[in-house]
Amino acid sequence: MDKDNFTLSVIIPCYNEKSSIRAIVDKVLDAPIDEKEIIVVDDKSTDGTSEILDRDIAPLVSKIIHHEANQGKGGALRTGFSHATGDVVIIQDADLEYDPDEYPLTVMPIVNGECDVCYGSRFLNQAPKGYRANQMANRFLTSLSNLFTHLRLTDMETCYKTFKREVIQSVDIKENRFGFEPEITAKIARMGVRIKEVPISYYPRTNQEGKKIGFKDGLRAIYCIWKYRRG
Repeated sequence: MDKDNFTLSVIIPCYNEKSSIRAIVDKVLDAPIDEKEIIVVDDKSTDGTSEILDRDIAPLVSKIIHHEANQGKGGALRTGFSHATGDVVIIQDADLEYDPDEYPLTVMPIVNGECDVCYGSRFLNQAPKGYRANQMANRFLTSLSNLFTHLRLTDMETCYKTFKREVIQSVDIKENRFGFEPEITAKIARMGVRIKEVPISYYPRTNQEGKKIGFKDGLRAIYCIWKYRRG
């Protein structure tokens, strides 16, 4: 891949983020990658996000896709991945917890040929942030995932997962909600592709400010780790 001539596809799954969607799109537009394809997937928002996307954001991005029914984050990502045409694909949540200025941290290892998939870890070589309960749940799920994938990840649940396009488009994603995280990790581990993890910054929202993974999602993640351990 030519490090001076590549395109990054940014997939933004979006559900009821009217207070932050414009700010995150502006940050993505300003991110230090020259060629970007920005795809926003609106997962049947009900708070006015859809109208903001069509009125204010459509002229700024490559594509906006509206789901006719809510499918969950995994469903929105599946849609976004299928429309990506860039050389490299990154996931960007529609909140402000992750900084698009740090795209090069996970993108350039792929462009430079060091790996095929790169995860941005909120815990690698740094003090964890956010609620301790969330940190403990993440560490447990990551350790359990590692047990079956034989990877040595520190943050399986991170948003910043970056892929060669041909890698992510070759994965048949089944999970519609947050089970996507362990599913995709298990499936790329079995592919035998080169996976790298790098430290990134993280600015956690409170439970009042934004959606968090709940107890049922945690149970589903455990089930998915077991379910996709072999296929």
